[in-house]
Amino acid sequence: MISIITGDIVNSRKLSSNVWMDGLKALLNTFGKSPAEWEIYRGDEFQLEIKNPEEALYAALQIKAYFKTLKLDARMSIGIGDKTYAAKKISESNGTAFLRSGEVFQTLKKQKVNLAVNTGNTELDSDLNLKLRLASTFMDSWLPQSAELVQVAMQNPTLAQDGIGQKLGINQAAVSRRRKRAQYDLLLETENYFRQKIKNLSV
Repeated sequence: MISIITGDIVNSRKLSSNVWMDGLKALLNTFGKSPAEWEIYRGDEFQLEIKNPEEALYAALQIKAYFKTLKLDARMSIGIGDKTYAAKKISESNGTAFLRSGEVFQTLKKQKVNLAVNTGNTELDSDLNLKLRLASTFMDSWLPQSAELVQVAMQNPTLAQDGIGQKLGINQAAVSRRRKRAQYDLLLETENYFRQKIKNLSV
C-alpha cells in the first residue's frame, strides 16, 4: 500500500514560476527522486508518491506550508491504495492509489476544498475529510510567518523552540507566538489522528 499526492498551485499566475519552482523541487526531492517518485507537469501541477501512506499528510502539510510562505496555496488530494504498474515516470504509473488520488482531485475545485483524502473506505474518508476541512479553517489563513514556522518545525521535529528560533532568526518568545497563531499543536493532533487511522487501515 502506498499514497499518491496529486496537487496544483492555487492562483499560480500571481507569481512567476521562477519564485516557487526551485523551492518546490527541493522540497519534493526530500521525499523521493524525479521522475519516478515525483513530477511537476503542465506548469503548476505535481504528483508525489509517499511509500508509507501514514506519512502522506505530513508531506502534504509541508508542501502547503511552503506555498503559504509565498502567499500562495496548494490544492492537494491524497490517494491511498496499491501501485500495480511502476513506470519510469510517476505520471505513467498506475494502481488504485493513483486512481483514488485523481478521482478526489477532480472534485476539490468544485467543492472549494484544498485538501482531501480517498482511501477507498467511504466511512473513513468521511471522517478524515471532515477533520481536514476543520483544520483548513486555520491552515488556509496562515500568513507567511506562521507558515514558515510550520515548515521549519515539521522539517525539524526534534528541535526545541530555541533551535527553531535560531533557524528563523527570532527569539523563543516569538517562536511561541507564531506557533500559537499557526495552531501548530492542533495541526500536529490532526496529523497524528490521520496517521493512526491510516495505520489501522493497513493492518
